[in-house]
Amino acid sequence: MVQEDADEALVARCRNGDGGCFAALVRRYERTVFNLAFRMLGNVEDARDVAQAAFLKALENLHRFDPRYRFFSWLYRIAMNEALDVIGRRGRQTELTDVHAADDDPARDAANADIGERVRGALGALSPDHRAVLVLRHYQDMSYEEIGRVLELPDATVKSRLYEARERLRVRLADVEERH
Repeated sequence: MVQEDADEALVARCRNGDGGCFAALVRRYERTVFNLAFRMLGNVEDARDVAQAAFLKALENLHRFDPRYRFFSWLYRIAMNEALDVIGRRGRQTELTDVHAADDDPARDAANADIGERVRGALGALSPDHRAVLVLRHYQDMSYEEIGRVLELPDATVKSRLYEARERLRVRLADVEERH
Protein backbone atom coordinates (compact mmCIF):
# COMPACT_ATOMS: atom_id res chain seq x y z
CA MET A 1 0.00 0.00 0.00
CA VAL A 2 1.20 3.52 -0.84
CA GLN A 3 0.95 4.89 2.73
CA GLU A 4 3.23 2.20 4.11
CA ASP A 5 6.07 3.12 1.75
CA ALA A 6 9.03 5.12 3.02
CA ASP A 7 9.17 8.78 2.01
CA GLU A 8 12.14 8.11 -0.25
CA ALA A 9 10.25 5.45 -2.19
CA LEU A 10 7.21 7.70 -2.55
CA VAL A 11 9.35 10.58 -3.79
CA ALA A 12 11.09 8.32 -6.32
CA ARG A 13 7.76 6.98 -7.58
CA CYS A 14 6.36 10.51 -7.77
CA ARG A 15 9.37 11.64 -9.82
CA ASN A 16 8.58 8.78 -12.18
CA GLY A 17 5.05 10.06 -12.75
CA ASP A 18 2.99 8.36 -10.04
CA GLY A 19 0.89 11.31 -8.82
CA GLY A 20 -0.84 9.20 -6.17
CA CYS A 21 2.42 8.99 -4.30
CA PHE A 22 2.55 12.73 -3.75
CA ALA A 23 -1.02 12.59 -2.46
CA ALA A 24 0.20 9.98 0.05
CA LEU A 25 2.96 12.36 1.17
CA VAL A 26 0.42 15.15 1.58
CA ARG A 27 -1.83 12.92 3.70
CA ARG A 28 1.17 11.86 5.78
CA TYR A 29 2.34 15.41 6.55
CA GLU A 30 -0.66 17.72 6.10
CA ARG A 31 -1.49 17.92 9.82
CA THR A 32 2.15 18.46 10.81
CA VAL A 33 2.70 21.19 8.21
CA PHE A 34 -0.56 22.89 9.15
CA ASN A 35 0.38 22.79 12.86
CA LEU A 36 3.77 24.34 12.11
CA ALA A 37 2.15 27.12 10.09
CA PHE A 38 -0.51 27.69 12.73
CA ARG A 39 2.05 27.95 15.52
CA MET A 40 4.06 30.43 13.47
CA LEU A 41 1.12 32.51 12.26
CA GLY A 42 -1.64 32.03 14.81
CA ASN A 43 -4.38 32.16 12.21
CA VAL A 44 -6.21 29.14 10.82
CA GLU A 45 -6.80 30.59 7.35
CA ASP A 46 -3.21 31.76 6.97
CA ALA A 47 -1.99 28.37 8.19
CA ARG A 48 -4.14 26.58 5.60
CA ASP A 49 -2.84 28.88 2.87
CA VAL A 50 0.78 28.31 3.93
CA ALA A 51 0.31 24.53 4.11
CA GLN A 52 -1.25 24.48 0.66
CA ALA A 53 1.49 26.71 -0.76
CA ALA A 54 4.20 24.56 0.84
CA PHE A 55 2.85 21.35 -0.70
CA LEU A 56 2.41 23.01 -4.08
CA LYS A 57 5.96 24.35 -3.97
CA ALA A 58 7.27 20.93 -2.91
CA LEU A 59 5.50 19.28 -5.84
CA GLU A 60 6.75 21.89 -8.30
CA ASN A 61 10.32 21.52 -7.01
CA LEU A 62 10.42 17.79 -6.34
CA HIS A 63 13.08 17.47 -9.02
CA ARG A 64 15.36 19.58 -6.77
CA PHE A 65 14.92 17.40 -3.70
CA ASP A 66 18.19 15.74 -2.68
CA PRO A 67 17.38 12.17 -1.61
CA ARG A 68 20.43 12.11 0.68
CA TYR A 69 18.29 14.14 3.10
CA ARG A 70 14.91 13.46 4.67
CA PHE A 71 11.87 14.56 2.68
CA PHE A 72 10.26 15.63 5.95
CA SER A 73 13.06 18.14 6.70
CA TRP A 74 12.96 19.50 3.16
CA LEU A 75 9.18 19.95 3.29
CA TYR A 76 9.41 21.60 6.70
CA ARG A 77 11.97 24.07 5.40
CA ILE A 78 9.62 24.99 2.57
CA ALA A 79 6.68 25.41 4.99
CA MET A 80 8.78 27.46 7.41
CA ASN A 81 9.93 29.75 4.61
CA GLU A 82 6.34 30.20 3.46
CA ALA A 83 5.27 31.09 7.02
CA LEU A 84 8.17 33.52 7.41
CA ASP A 85 7.20 35.16 4.11
CA VAL A 86 3.67 35.72 5.43
CA ILE A 87 5.05 37.18 8.65
CA GLY A 88 7.31 39.47 6.63
CA ARG A 89 4.41 40.67 4.50
CA ARG A 90 2.14 41.48 7.42
CA GLY A 91 4.74 42.73 9.90
CA ARG A 92 6.61 41.34 12.85
CA GLN A 93 3.83 41.28 15.41
CA THR A 94 1.25 38.56 14.93
CA GLU A 95 -1.78 37.79 17.00
CA LEU A 96 -1.75 34.14 17.93
CA THR A 97 -5.04 32.44 18.60
CA ASP A 98 -5.81 28.82 19.25
CA VAL A 99 -8.64 26.40 18.82
CA HIS A 100 -9.36 25.43 22.41
CA ALA A 101 -10.89 22.11 23.40
CA ALA A 102 -13.30 22.19 26.30
CA ASP A 103 -12.35 20.51 29.56
CA ASP A 104 -14.70 18.77 31.98
CA ASP A 105 -13.71 21.30 34.67
CA PRO A 106 -14.80 24.84 33.65
CA ALA A 107 -12.45 26.50 36.17
CA ARG A 108 -9.46 24.52 34.92
CA ASP A 109 -10.56 25.16 31.35
CA ALA A 110 -10.62 28.92 32.00
CA ALA A 111 -7.21 28.85 33.71
CA ASN A 112 -5.68 26.84 30.87
CA ALA A 113 -7.18 29.21 28.30
CA ASP A 114 -5.70 32.19 30.16
CA ILE A 115 -2.25 30.59 30.35
CA GLY A 116 -2.42 29.58 26.71
CA GLU A 117 -3.41 33.10 25.71
CA ARG A 118 -0.47 34.56 27.64
CA VAL A 119 1.99 32.14 26.06
CA ARG A 120 0.60 32.75 22.57
CA GLY A 121 0.79 36.51 23.09
CA ALA A 122 4.39 36.33 24.30
CA LEU A 123 5.34 33.94 21.50
CA GLY A 124 3.69 36.20 18.92
CA ALA A 125 5.71 39.17 20.16
CA LEU A 126 9.02 37.41 19.50
CA SER A 127 10.92 37.85 16.27
CA PRO A 128 10.14 35.27 13.57
CA ASP A 129 13.62 33.76 14.01
CA HIS A 130 13.09 33.22 17.73
CA ARG A 131 9.53 32.02 17.26
CA ALA A 132 10.67 29.53 14.61
CA VAL A 133 13.20 27.75 16.83
CA LEU A 134 10.75 27.60 19.76
CA VAL A 135 7.94 26.24 17.60
CA LEU A 136 10.13 23.61 15.98
CA ARG A 137 11.68 22.50 19.26
CA HIS A 138 8.75 22.63 21.66
CA TYR A 139 5.66 22.25 19.50
CA GLN A 140 7.07 20.03 16.75
CA ASP A 141 9.54 18.20 19.04
CA MET A 142 12.45 18.44 16.59
CA SER A 143 16.05 17.78 17.51
CA TYR A 144 18.66 20.53 17.19
CA GLU A 145 19.98 18.80 14.08
CA GLU A 146 16.52 18.69 12.47
CA ILE A 147 15.92 22.35 13.31
CA GLY A 148 19.27 23.18 11.73
CA ARG A 149 18.30 21.39 8.53
CA VAL A 150 14.89 23.05 8.38
CA LEU A 151 16.21 26.56 9.06
CA GLU A 152 19.54 25.98 7.30
CA LEU A 153 21.52 26.87 10.42
CA PRO A 154 24.51 25.25 12.11
CA ASP A 155 23.74 23.35 15.34
CA ALA A 156 25.59 25.94 17.44
CA THR A 157 23.41 28.72 16.03
CA VAL A 158 20.28 26.68 16.70
CA LYS A 159 21.33 26.16 20.32
CA SER A 160 22.22 29.81 20.92
CA ARG A 161 19.08 31.08 19.18
CA LEU A 162 16.95 28.68 21.18
CA TYR A 163 18.56 29.81 24.44
CA GLU A 164 18.00 33.46 23.53
CA ALA A 165 14.41 32.78 22.43
CA ARG A 166 13.62 31.01 25.71
CA GLU A 167 15.08 33.89 27.68
CA ARG A 168 13.08 36.46 25.73
CA LEU A 169 9.93 34.39 26.14
CA ARG A 170 10.59 34.07 29.88
CA VAL A 171 11.01 37.86 30.21
CA ARG A 172 7.85 38.54 28.20
CA LEU A 173 5.85 36.06 30.28
CA ALA A 174 7.17 37.62 33.51
CA ASP A 175 6.12 41.05 32.25
CA VAL A 176 2.64 39.73 31.43
CA GLU A 177 2.40 38.10 34.86
CA GLU A 178 3.35 41.36 36.61
CA ARG A 179 0.51 43.17 34.82
CA HIS A 180 -2.06 40.58 36.00
